[in-house]
Amino acid sequence: MEWFPLADRVGAEVRGVDLATVAGAALDDLKALVWDKGVAVLRDQTLTPEDHIALANRWGGIDINNYFPLEGEHPEIAIVGKTPEQTTNIGGGWHTDHSYDQVPAMGSILVARTLPPKGGDTLFIHMGEAYDSLDDGTKAEIEGLSAFHTADHIYSPDGVYAQTDQGATLRGQDLKTGAVHPLVVRHPRTGRRLLYVNPSFTLNTVGRSRADSLPLLQRLWAHAMREELQGRVEWRDGTVAIWDNRTTWHYAMNDYHGHAREMHRITLTGEALAA
Repeated sequence: MEWFPLADRVGAEVRGVDLATVAGAALDDLKALVWDKGVAVLRDQTLTPEDHIALANRWGGIDINNYFPLEGEHPEIAIVGKTPEQTTNIGGGWHTDHSYDQVPAMGSILVARTLPPKGGDTLFIHMGEAYDSLDDGTKAEIEGLSAFHTADHIYSPDGVYAQTDQGATLRGQDLKTGAVHPLVVRHPRTGRRLLYVNPSFTLNTVGRSRADSLPLLQRLWAHAMREELQGRVEWRDGTVAIWDNRTTWHYAMNDYHGHAREMHRITLTGEALAA
């Protein structure tokens, strides 16, 4: 396996790995790279749906998505799509998947199936780099604090997506979610300290109202969103991205109106997070 930086502070482009067959020590090396760099991008892959599922099982387990449409013959695979007629996409804001679960998903394996002629890139930010670059005063301020995360305002019958042209295809609108996590967690495999709040699912710090929480949260979010912390995945046929939800935020660009984009996503089982 060879890898090269995707950007200065996040991500890796990986060569010399066939995801349809990777196993054993080679798979362990790939896992370690994802945990460290946040996202691994692999080109010229030929994963069938069966290969996709088998890879996720070799990785360590699958969490079935509660909200997105599922691939008909393979319910382990969630479809993240946009038709030429739709104007709203899925994931068009900075977030980390499943922070609203008490045991958040480790990450995802996303396979490009249908791509627009251009656009539809995915941006990533490394939350270890975001934490490390905080000033000492802010690090002291957030030490020991926890925050409440939920997806109810996004996926509920009167939530964000219900007001858009994505609402009709989503599932799970009646689910109730909620989890409390430290603002700073240690990665369960690397031990690195990570800033663990995001603009989509983090509502408030514990013990404070949302209004009282927002000044601190917005300051942390703005710090993390700085361009120098970002990396960009440019999709093309045969591209697969594997990312770590604990280590990264991501953002799906919605700049390809009038064209279809369909991605197949499997969510990987995670571990409980601790300060």
